[in-house]
Amino acid sequence: MTNQLNIIELGNPILRQRAESIKNIKDESVQSLIDKLMVKVVQADGVGIAAPQVSRPHRLFIMASRPNPRYPKAPHMEPTAIINPKIIGHSSETAKDWEGCLSVPGIRGLVPRYQTIEVEYSDRNGKLQKLELTDFVARIFQHECDHLEGKVFLDRVESTLDLITEAEYQKLMGIGD
Repeated sequence: MTNQLNIIELGNPILRQRAESIKNIKDESVQSLIDKLMVKVVQADGVGIAAPQVSRPHRLFIMASRPNPRYPKAPHMEPTAIINPKIIGHSSETAKDWEGCLSVPGIRGLVPRYQTIEVEYSDRNGKLQKLELTDFVARIFQHECDHLEGKVFLDRVESTLDLITEAEYQKLMGIGD
């Protein structure tokens, strides 16, 4: 594995494949991938990144919510490795909010997601974690889980009228020049 991870974009067939479970979390290659993804998500101003987005077909993603130029109002959380995740429950309430994707540059979409989800996953030490996530952090988790199933946020947009360019999004949010 090279030191540099490249984010693949929509059209690359790896983004449409179901990722494989990780059997040995302690494997050096898995731990190295986690470290590299943690660096890449910050470099790319993302709040999450999934292994398939860097051409690795593994059920692994990083959640790294923090305010940044792409998401200035994001809550701050420590970057967290999420391995072999499952959504085990969810609220009946959904909400639409804007999403973008490092693999779909230049486009944002209004995507409906569950407001509250119950999840389980293994952390980078192999320990099973169970959490309840809400709002923006729940949205990140669902978005990244979609990548592990070969889906992108465009698959969840209800209408093409719910799509805008990144430049128009920046204006709409009052964060552009």
